[in-house]
Amino acid sequence: MIDQLSLLPNTFETTPKFRISGRIEGVFGTSGKDDFRTDPVDCLELTFEGIPGDRHAGFTRLSGGREPWYPRGTEMCNERQVSLLSSEELTEIAAQLQIEEVKPEWVGANFLLSQIPALTRIPARTRLVFESGLVIRVDGDNLPCRFAGAAIAQNYPDREGLDLLFAQKARGLRGLVGYVEKPGIARPGEEVVAHIPEQWIYRRS
Repeated sequence: MIDQLSLLPNTFETTPKFRISGRIEGVFGTSGKDDFRTDPVDCLELTFEGIPGDRHAGFTRLSGGREPWYPRGTEMCNERQVSLLSSEELTEIAAQLQIEEVKPEWVGANFLLSQIPALTRIPARTRLVFESGLVIRVDGDNLPCRFAGAAIAQNYPDREGLDLLFAQKARGLRGLVGYVEKPGIARPGEEVVAHIPEQWIYRRS
């Protein structure tokens, strides 16, 4: 039997933890659990289950196409309670798609943030600490899909193929998903601080 530990390097490339500040440009909620599109609201009050009444609220969720290791519909921990997007990255997506704009509510965003470079590339385990005391723990990036692309395409009926093009061009720009670590209220204009953890590359060689 191969000693798997022997395949690992003796040293790891690491980066120290640090913080970076950003700003809430907008917060968005749905009117019901069946809604994908969100609408701007004055504030969001989040609990340990996420955003009350939202389609992604709950301690658990059912697995789907993103979790091929489970039979579809398996109950699992809900690490996708909220969606966070970057205003700068939405501008880049629009440029890539050659359209005027992509509004955060079209693709189901709950938070629109600014001033945090490469938001989608923020690593898992990052803690987003909001001015009110709300804390969201980042699970990872939100992979773009044709479903969200179709929502964008509805606003550009003269363009064909935007649903598929979005899935191609928005990779690495689609924002983050996360879950509530500490409940609180979020309002536009408030500061958010990303606490980036120490990182290392885990590899065989």
